[in-house]
Amino acid sequence: MSNRDIIVIGGSSGATAPLKTILGSLPPDLPAAVFIVLHIPARSIGILATVASAAGRLPVHQAANGMRIEPGNVYLAVPDHHLILAKGHIRLGRGPRENMARPAIDPLFRSAAAAYGSRVIGVVLSGLLNDGASGLEAVKRCGGVAVVQDPADAIADDMPRSAMEAVTVDLSVPSARIGDVLSDLAREAAGPGVPIPPDIRLEVDIAAGERIDSEVLRKLADPAPLTCPGCGGVLSKIKASKPLRFRCQVGHSYTSDILAKEQESAVDEALRVALRVIEERAELVARMAEDGRKSGRRAVAEMYAERAVEYRQYADTLRRAVLQSMEPLGSQVDEGGQDPEI
Repeated sequence: MSNRDIIVIGGSSGATAPLKTILGSLPPDLPAAVFIVLHIPARSIGILATVASAAGRLPVHQAANGMRIEPGNVYLAVPDHHLILAKGHIRLGRGPRENMARPAIDPLFRSAAAAYGSRVIGVVLSGLLNDGASGLEAVKRCGGVAVVQDPADAIADDMPRSAMEAVTVDLSVPSARIGDVLSDLAREAAGPGVPIPPDIRLEVDIAAGERIDSEVLRKLADPAPLTCPGCGGVLSKIKASKPLRFRCQVGHSYTSDILAKEQESAVDEALRVALRVIEERAELVARMAEDGRKSGRRAVAEMYAERAVEYRQYADTLRRAVLQSMEPLGSQVDEGGQDPEI
């Protein structure tokens, strides 16, 4: 029977420091391969060097399509590609973004679960919102082990807490202990294999770039009266998903938390545009009132002056709405939950 020889790690805001700690404590004879997805900008640089310096005792590779998977090696997702595991090798997928990110954590976790089942150890680190929760649930459904960074130890505790809400995790430990925990788990025999749910395999195919349409989507989701922030298409609710998730016919995927955040951003932008239009309208009619006074058209001047007052009242109302919609400083997150440390 095989050991637990596939370790998948996902993190976002605040994950760089714990990741360094974890990699620095892994032994050179680790009998498992390690795969990492950090939500990173499409043209981010220096990530490979950062990870390689932390994992001094283990070789670190930038993932490449077709690359063989070897125990005792660390593989890092590359910008703008999903990191997908297959039997014995790596695939790079250009499928739709998930939670506004590519690479995304969930496709890595799902693909590991589909290819390796109970041999997988999934690890969710610090981050905002709930990336990784769906993928960790897939790991558990396929017989793997779920580990999360102790929320009290995380700079951003949303992701660990969300993972713990979505699935019964096996271990929640501080980052300083995760490396030793992984080393011990990797030497244990994997549990018995379980059938891989078809919906997990289907979502792996979507991340890899396989065709998706309404017929395919109906196999795993039901239409919902919601619009995709990425393409404007109709969203469908993923059946029996933890956490609550949606996909569109293009394949864009969102958890409900991230969808709500994107909708808030759209509302905020619409309010700002409306505010600008009304302020410009108020300025225009005020100038028209002034022009009427100068030309002796008193009635016209009074009419435009009244409209200017009315428009400025509308503008004040919108301005208050915009201010109320603004989130407190410190709660903002870059697109896809990108880590400001990176």
